[in-house]
Amino acid sequence: MSGKTFGLIGAAGYVAGRHMRAMRDVGGVLSAALDPNDSVGIIDSFFPDAHFFTEFERFDRHVDLMRRNGQAIDLFSICSPNYLHDAHCRFALRSDADAICEKPLVLNPWNIDGLAEMEQSTGRSIHNLLQLRLHPAVNELKARIGRNGGGRTHNVELTYITSRGRWYGVSWKGDVHKSGGIATNIGVHFFDMLVYVFGAVRRNVVHLREDTRNAGHLELERACVRWFLSVDRKDLPATAAVNGSSFRSITVDGEEFEFSGGFNDLHTESYRQILEGNGFGIEEVRPSIEAVAHIREAGVESGLGERHPFLD
Repeated sequence: MSGKTFGLIGAAGYVAGRHMRAMRDVGGVLSAALDPNDSVGIIDSFFPDAHFFTEFERFDRHVDLMRRNGQAIDLFSICSPNYLHDAHCRFALRSDADAICEKPLVLNPWNIDGLAEMEQSTGRSIHNLLQLRLHPAVNELKARIGRNGGGRTHNVELTYITSRGRWYGVSWKGDVHKSGGIATNIGVHFFDMLVYVFGAVRRNVVHLREDTRNAGHLELERACVRWFLSVDRKDLPATAAVNGSSFRSITVDGEEFEFSGGFNDLHTESYRQILEGNGFGIEEVRPSIEAVAHIREAGVESGLGERHPFLD
């Protein structure tokens, strides 16, 4: 039992429930939550006594009052829209608390430098949710790649299609300035996993960059990766279109890498690791943030690197 007190910024989103469950599972208490949207009935399933605010100013005042009364919040969990993560992590540090931040930590690499300075000046820490690094299958793959030696280059193909309706383009997720675009919003955790397993990025080529689809080629230390990401249901293979709304495939040297199971408890395990002092710090995310920022800004070079078969 941790006995830690948590704050939550972004309580109405899809992922917030996983954070509340993790707080409960590690023996913590959610003291105060913030979201401009008041559709947050899920709080009742975990922490019905938590204070809830729809206005940041009132939330800020409440947090400050608690701190001055000796009831300071220990950690803030950041589940707000991507472009606000930076500011909300800063708020957590200024409130003399640590932050647990959903992906992506920031949209641009230089924002990491500013957060690092704040960590140093406040003595507090930012922990990243990189739960795929805790997945047993991912770590088994990493160990296998390591046993095979560093000289071999593996061929990897990543395909992730998760269909979204028209609402997606109207929401903040469809605004590249707020979400960072497709590669950042739905792909950053895959890029982090690939770097974690196969090593640093040596070359990053963009083959396609549209509002709903991105594709390209990554050269890593130990892998060449063809990747395709989409939120357009027209890209779904026929079998996936019939049976569901998403399709995910990662192959390594032509062999399907299966890691569908084991996701349910990864947020809880992430929280446990953080509370035990084994969280992932801000420098851990720099390679993936640099990769997706490059994808967002670089020119499209269709003739360089291996193209993903979905492009043909």
